[in-house]
Amino acid sequence: MNAQLSVKFVLFVLFAAGCLRLSLWASDYPIADSAQKKTYDDGGAITFPSQGQPFDGQDAQYVGTLPAYRDNGDGTVTDLQTGLMWQQDPGDKMSFDDAVAGAATFNLGGYTDWRLPTIKELYSLIEFNGYTGMTAAESRPYLDTDFFIFEYGDENAGERFIDAQYCSSTEYVGYVMQNEEAVFGVNFADGRIKGYGKTLFGQPKTFFVSYVRGNGLYGINDYVDNGDGTVTDVATGLMWMQPDSGAFGVGPYGDGTLNWEEALDWAENLSYAGHDDWRLPNVKELHSLVDYTRAPDVTGTAAIDVNYFDVSETESYFWSSTTHCDGPAATYGEWGSYVAFGRGLGYMEVPPNSGNYVLMDVHGAGAQRGDPKSGDPANWPHGNGPQGDQVRIYNFARCVRGGIGQSLAADAYTLPAATGATIGFSLDGGPSNANRDYLLCGSLSGTMPGTLLPGGGATIPLNRDWYTEWILSRLNGPVYAGFWGTLDASGQATAQMIAPPISSVWERTTIYYSFATMNPWDFVSNAVAVEVE
Repeated sequence: MNAQLSVKFVLFVLFAAGCLRLSLWASDYPIADSAQKKTYDDGGAITFPSQGQPFDGQDAQYVGTLPAYRDNGDGTVTDLQTGLMWQQDPGDKMSFDDAVAGAATFNLGGYTDWRLPTIKELYSLIEFNGYTGMTAAESRPYLDTDFFIFEYGDENAGERFIDAQYCSSTEYVGYVMQNEEAVFGVNFADGRIKGYGKTLFGQPKTFFVSYVRGNGLYGINDYVDNGDGTVTDVATGLMWMQPDSGAFGVGPYGDGTLNWEEALDWAENLSYAGHDDWRLPNVKELHSLVDYTRAPDVTGTAAIDVNYFDVSETESYFWSSTTHCDGPAATYGEWGSYVAFGRGLGYMEVPPNSGNYVLMDVHGAGAQRGDPKSGDPANWPHGNGPQGDQVRIYNFARCVRGGIGQSLAADAYTLPAATGATIGFSLDGGPSNANRDYLLCGSLSGTMPGTLLPGGGATIPLNRDWYTEWILSRLNGPVYAGFWGTLDASGQATAQMIAPPISSVWERTTIYYSFATMNPWDFVSNAVAVEVE
């Protein structure tokens, strides 16, 4: 039997055996990747920037722990990364008080220990491959609708199509709109967090509600001061800079505030505390730092644990590396996502139609919104949107390291069905795997629980399915070039998928890829996801 046939035979036996095991999460607070697959400048989508090019270092270029779910077939969905189990169908909207009370008697899937999720638990579900157009038909939810039932707002009942706010149990310690009590929620129609007033037009505001159970430690930080200007969150496995960009006097104003491109560039080129692999965090990582027990007008601090982190400005907004696609499709790329560690300020006309604009807390400290990536804030004297979100453009940055498995990367994470495309893969097993044989494979059915490799030493994050076998039967053919080979003296290799045009029925299908070293099968890469569009 020749070498290539031996490889195929071993892999067919491996996947046919169905040797699967559940993977345990490595931390109490694993942050699933944002799922953003495209890169953008400040005007639209662009090809992946090379190192040192403008806009290098953004969200889609760093692939973290991919979201992975299991439909349990009983109205519940298990998040295989966080360990949380969710109500699949939120049903009809209800008030915050009813949502709190309803958890005590909720019974689904044979479980009765359901609870209203915290804002951090709820935000774990958000995926930034969503976008908000001008209508529901032109939009895509920020939620995986392959597993969760989702509805836009009921326009026939007078709602906006973006009225798809989900309620959390996290109440704002301050007040919005000057004197309104608020509860934080995630809007999976427009990809934002906001502190929502509990009443609307004199009546209780209603929300979608998805109860949760399991992993009661999710969202609880466990900080360690490393004594060198860095802080490690043991719960998430991420290391953070203790100071923010303000301590370095960077930016055009010398105060640490930067536009989005400048923030990316500063993070990518930063050498600090003996490390040079800092990056700008994606928005889900950045949000993990919010301390919802704090707000400037209540505690006199930003909404972050000031026992561990320095904050240059209490009323601060911080850039993430994530683009926020909102508005006409032609403008996708113009806005970046930020987290307000200060109050979420906006200009409201008081009284209405008076021409008198008052800057007030409209969203709450801990809100996640969008800001133009470039431009002049003076061009936005009354902010943006119906609540006049204050436009700053120049925001602070706090860099992060870790949490990214980049042994496998792609040069594109989308595949146009109509035209096909060539997608390049970069494999890096490190010097310890130099000159070793590898196999790159794929799956249409996800990454969890994965497949246990021969010898029991590693689990590749791919579920066996027909696509896996399809690749194995076509190794190094005209489509899957370099999917089987030998890593070079540095432990690296490249491969290509040369995909022809395919049927439109594949649109919105996600394909997962990972590679493993062979003989022994003891090293596996992260999974990367390519979405057919």
